[in-house]
Amino acid sequence: MSDNTPGGFFAYLNWLLNPFHGLETTEVYDLIGTTALTEHRLYLNLGYWRDADTIDEASEALALLVAERGGMAAGDVVLDCGYGFGDQDILWARTMKPEKIIGLNITRSQVERARIHVADAGLRNMIDLREGSATAMPIADESIDLVVSLESAFHYRSREDFFREVYRVLRPGGRLVTADIVPTRQSGNPFRRMEQWISWSLVAGKFNIPQENYYLIPSYTSKLLSAGFDGIDIKSIRDDVYRPLHEYLSRDQTFVRKLPPVARMLAKSALRRSAESVYAGLDYILSYAEKSEKSG
Repeated sequence: MSDNTPGGFFAYLNWLLNPFHGLETTEVYDLIGTTALTEHRLYLNLGYWRDADTIDEASEALALLVAERGGMAAGDVVLDCGYGFGDQDILWARTMKPEKIIGLNITRSQVERARIHVADAGLRNMIDLREGSATAMPIADESIDLVVSLESAFHYRSREDFFREVYRVLRPGGRLVTADIVPTRQSGNPFRRMEQWISWSLVAGKFNIPQENYYLIPSYTSKLLSAGFDGIDIKSIRDDVYRPLHEYLSRDQTFVRKLPPVARMLAKSALRRSAESVYAGLDYILSYAEKSEKSG
């Protein structure tokens, strides 16, 4: 929690406990502040756990997975939409070495913190972090080689507007990669279907996922096609995200201990349940799409 005043504490409890109280995306992240899952960085992603043992390793692995899937390389101009506190951009600058990384983020408190983080890393000439929207990008047409959105596209109002903007700013041959959260396909079992609905509704309500972004992988593909993309490849990686994250948080209470008392109690209650129950309604995808060379 970023605000330790009594007002901030009660705002946090109202968001956490009141099922009828939703917040805008910027308000959610202002309220969460720097209470990240990670111990040594400020990554805000859930991690890719195939070869990771800690949340820091998993969060870094997910950032690298996104970069590698997009073919991030020297000479690329990269646009990172929803960059959080900038940890992923620093990682990419040091390991993938693109020519430039431009970031867009609508949460001012994160923008300010991320800029300091980048300056402290000595990377201001390489990383340009801006305050701006992924659905109305202050970016010139056909000026970007790779657009990435690491666990943020589900917030955009709407994701379709984001796809259209990405297509506009990409050069011919440019690529888009998202690590994104979508609903799971409904089960035929009515009890399981109810579990899925509760799981999705809790996450969507508290993290401001717009109704227009509630769709499955086949519709995700269709919307990319409608925006003009081809070479589309979407894979579910949920088995390498949710279950191992749940197991890690169950055995390592570092993050849980950071939470305010009521949130800590709720987290412990959730961790006593199975991962398949807690995340029943959530799929997690790695999506890749291209703008055809012929489009130019």
